[in-house]
Amino acid sequence: MEIQVDNSSGERIDAFLAARLADLSRSRIQTLIREQYIQINGHPAKPRDAVKLGDLITIVLPEAVPLDAEPQDIPLEILFEDDDFVVVNKAHGMVVHPAPGNPDGTLVNAMLHHCRGKLSGIGGVERPGIVHRLDKDTSGCIIVAKSDVAHQSLVGQFAGRTMEKIYLAVSQGIPKPAKDTIFTHIGRHPVNRQKMAVVNPPGGKTAITDYEVLATDAASLTALVLCHLHTGRTHQIRVHLHHKGAPLVGDPIYGKPSKTSEQTGRLMLHAWRITFDHPVTNERVHFEAPIPHEYQPWVDQVEDLNLRA
Repeated sequence: MEIQVDNSSGERIDAFLAARLADLSRSRIQTLIREQYIQINGHPAKPRDAVKLGDLITIVLPEAVPLDAEPQDIPLEILFEDDDFVVVNKAHGMVVHPAPGNPDGTLVNAMLHHCRGKLSGIGGVERPGIVHRLDKDTSGCIIVAKSDVAHQSLVGQFAGRTMEKIYLAVSQGIPKPAKDTIFTHIGRHPVNRQKMAVVNPPGGKTAITDYEVLATDAASLTALVLCHLHTGRTHQIRVHLHHKGAPLVGDPIYGKPSKTSEQTGRLMLHAWRITFDHPVTNERVHFEAPIPHEYQPWVDQVEDLNLRA
């Protein structure tokens, strides 16, 4: 994989890559640098190297080592599958990959069983096949790569912002104006490190969300909001709508308890549609996860949701 630096403020290479490669954490990138799998202009990169305009960064992703996670027969809703990737409608409440506190029962465990172990190794031993992430309480479309070629292509499309990602959210409060683009930086909350927050640049990373209010309910002061993500920051929609004074219904971190959240019983965020280039055929492909029944009171107010997306 090669990345040409076309915009840089002289940041360290690990920070530069972490901001552009959704599936590689900064610690994973640092490991690849130490093991000389990353080069700048043909020379092994060093952890503190700063990138500059015009640099060519080459990343070689090594074969995965044996995985500790066990295959588990967990029901999955498969939206599409071929030899290269799978699109899953991830259920609300399912964790994507094993981690402390969630050692099993994850999407990774389910995919290891479903694919009989045929998953790409680029994500490392903890995240085989995982191209991008969804929060535990977010439902909807998630892509899992079965081959390394597919994984590299899909990660590159995320980094290049050529994927179209559309979410449906229900907010407690009605964002104003009804249609807008939110352009901020998002980083760790300065006090509560479990939260993300809008921060002043150069802190954090650029985060861009287009949104449109599709329907409202005056009695509960809630809104159905269509969100188009141009970047993929942690908790991006949750933070951006909170920043607008309209946190998501059922959000235990950024929202507040309400009668509506008790009725829905979940975080009201759904990865509805995703569009990208097939990693092998280059055909533009489009997938859509059925809208959960909890959204029906708001969706029923929209005459043609497809025309609004």
